[in-house]
Order: sequence, then structure tokens, then C-alpha cells
Amino acid sequence: MYSNEVDALYIKLSNKKPDGVVEISEGVNLDTTVDGKIAGIEILDASKKMDLKTILTYTLEIDKKSLLKKIA
Repeated sequence: MYSNEVDALYIKLSNKKPDGVVEISEGVNLDTTVDGKIAGIEILDASKKMDLKTILTYTLEIDKKSLLKKIA
């Protein structure tokens, strides 16, 4: 998810609720869970750090059962 207002990009990697933050570089933060898993990545001043056109802006959810059905 990208916010134009604050020029920040958030990449959600898990449905688990983050409870901590680790700054890995100036303006690049990892949201972590209580068990040490990475739940998301926050990038501040994102347009200055990357080409925003390369980020996917949609989500595609597919029912796994539908993929297994044979098409006649």
C-alpha cells in the first residue's frame, strides 16, 4: 500500500499483528511479530528510494480448489 500524502510504502507480508519494529536503514523498517517473524516492510520517502511504477498495486486471490478442477 502506498500513501501519496506521506510518500510511504507498506508491504504486508503476514496477517499476524506486528509488535515491534527494526530499522534496517534510514527510513526502512521491518515490522516484526512477538515470535520474530517479519510481518511487513515500511519504506519512508519511498519515491526517492525506488521506482514506484515497479510495485504491484493490486492483489489477486484465487481459490485453490478452482485451480484443481479439470476443464472439459
